Amino acid sequence: MGPDQDLIDNIQVYPGHELVLARSIITFIISWSIIRYRGLSMWGVNKKWLIIRGLAGTVALTIFFYTIHHIPLAIAIVVQNMSPIFTVILAMILLKERVRVLQWFFIIMSFLGVALIAISQFGQNDVRFEEISFFWMGMGLVSAFISGIAYTAIMKLRTTDSPIVIVMYFPMVAIPLMVILCLFEFTMPRGIEWLILIIIGIFTQFAQIYMTKALHEGAAATITPFKYLSIIYAFVVGYFFFSEKFTWQVDMGIAIVLIGVLSNTLLRTRK
Repeated sequence: MGPDQDLIDNIQVYPGHELVLARSIITFIISWSIIRYRGLSMWGVNKKWLIIRGLAGTVALTIFFYTIHHIPLAIAIVVQNMSPIFTVILAMILLKERVRVLQWFFIIMSFLGVALIAISQFGQNDVRFEEISFFWMGMGLVSAFISGIAYTAIMKLRTTDSPIVIVMYFPMVAIPLMVILCLFEFTMPRGIEWLILIIIGIFTQFAQIYMTKALHEGAAATITPFKYLSIIYAFVVGYFFFSEKFTWQVDMGIAIVLIGVLSNTLLRTRK
């Protein structure tokens, strides 16, 4: 069993809400320190959309952590990365952003690349799962849709609130909800697992801050398709560090995703 499998197995003994709680506590500490240093109000300005962002982010992440308990991690990540499609659609409806026909072509191309990667994974055997749970794949889609709501809220807030305040609302909403869930199910971390949880919290804090800044500066059609690149990062890390082998379908899917994302970005930049 490789080190990647050991890591996944160690994380999966924790219920999803406990992972969200651990991440939220670290996010709260870092965000609160930055807000105090900069002299900002932690309550923000547009409280309605800040709460929507915090609640949507909490629900989406909790569902995602539960899905990786029930379906293979690669498939869970692929399904979760359908959120940019929902974000662009929601931005059209709520933010009145305009998306050109050719941009839709490249977005759909990226989506098809993700679909090809997902289809190729169905042929792979995973001893941890007797069969693919289509219920949990459906829940993954729900998580992706709710993530789209969270990203749309971030763009709605870009004229009223600082990125760090927007990030702060995630733990402010998540911590009380996750503490209640942990009263019913909780696993005490042991040894190096404490370090793993801290690393997860720190890395996701920086990721959230820079993603929020990106959505502040750019349009949904340009920024959100880059979420597809996380799939490529996952497969590249697996290949070089854990000796995971790719099928030709995965290679083709990665190429299609890259072409779709880069073409969409170049088109938007020229516009």
